[in-house]
Amino acid sequence: MSPSAPVCVISTISVALVFLLGLSDAQLSATYYSTTCPNATAIVQSVIQQAFQTDVRITASLTRLFFHDCFVDGCDGSLLLDDSATIQSEKGAAPNANSARGFDVVDNIKSALESACPGVVSCADILAIASAVSVNMSGGPSWMVLLGRRDSLTANISGANTAIPTPFDNLGNLTAKFSAMGLSPTDLVALSGAHTFGRAQCRTFSPRLYNFTTNGGPDPTLAPSFLTSLQQLCPVNGNGSVVTNLDLTTPNTFDNAYYTNLQNNQGLLLSDQELLSTNGASTAALVNSFASNQSAFFTSFSQSMINMGNIRPLTGTNGEIRTNCRKVNGS
Repeated sequence: MSPSAPVCVISTISVALVFLLGLSDAQLSATYYSTTCPNATAIVQSVIQQAFQTDVRITASLTRLFFHDCFVDGCDGSLLLDDSATIQSEKGAAPNANSARGFDVVDNIKSALESACPGVVSCADILAIASAVSVNMSGGPSWMVLLGRRDSLTANISGANTAIPTPFDNLGNLTAKFSAMGLSPTDLVALSGAHTFGRAQCRTFSPRLYNFTTNGGPDPTLAPSFLTSLQQLCPVNGNGSVVTNLDLTTPNTFDNAYYTNLQNNQGLLLSDQELLSTNGASTAALVNSFASNQSAFFTSFSQSMINMGNIRPLTGTNGEIRTNCRKVNGS
């Protein structure tokens, strides 16, 4: 799908999702801004399309921001807060420092929304809409985005350092972190499929190349040719911030190639390959299913994004609607 194609955030996946929507937080609604800011999604889409013209990575980056926000005290926009006299930003946490990106695009989205409908659309909802727009813009599915979240008044750097899954987590740790958020192994496998687009830095996978075992050997699950290419890209004592594609085949397209890469022992991160290569892993069957059936992956991914978006949202009179996503109102 081209970047200029219209984004349909109302999903055609229908029956299963409609059932799921009925079970979700009653205070979140797909029509939350229908009267107060009816063009909200179109505004978000327009800003992202403009950013995409000069930054093909932005769609993956915005999707990642939503994931990293929701895993820390729920989907409340806390990740977007900068350091202040009273706030230690989550941006400095290990999973985010020097890697989380797209904050300037979020600022531009917020500015456009404030011009159209001041004080209405929360920063937390901007992340939810932006992730859906980004996935669909890159060729992935669309889904019914539930809205009505409010923004946090604080950040939690400690939570960001412990709750967000890391590239070095084994399957047990990954499953535990997802379970703590009320997410299932199916959600884990489906949401990991977002690594079908975007980039990763050498520092996130270089231990697999040289020092994976006590004798300093590489990870045996890496395909030999893949290992060689990664060692050339990321030499010993090299620049850990060098980036490479998470998906070798279609790096900027949202598809199911992530799962076929795992079948070929070409999962870039340890946390990726663990889904298939862990002995007796219950997740392996899902990986193989999604590898052979992209529609099944898209359906599960859509449902899992809704599930993740329902993690402890602030609603009603809790939190606030920030006018600037980087700081609490009045600060």
